[in-house]
Amino acid sequence: MTDPLITRLKHLIVDTLHLDGVTPDDIDEKAPLIGSGLALDSIDALELVVKIEKEFGIKIGSSEESRQALASVNNLADFIRTRTGK
Repeated sequence: MTDPLITRLKHLIVDTLHLDGVTPDDIDEKAPLIGSGLALDSIDALELVVKIEKEFGIKIGSSEESRQALASVNNLADFIRTRTGK
């Protein structure tokens, strides 16, 4: 069964970063988002952090917290669940 938060995050990533030629189904939830995997750069990461903070009403406080949260879609989902209690 597909996790609705994982699906939502994949769509959010594709839409926020305007990833041409990438669909949500193309994103491996275990693969790194930064560097390898989707090969997002620091600007992409910043855009994504801002969108996630607005979308979920949470704060990603430090660059270390950001690195951990954006390690993969699974990490991001876990981070959001921890902060929102859902």
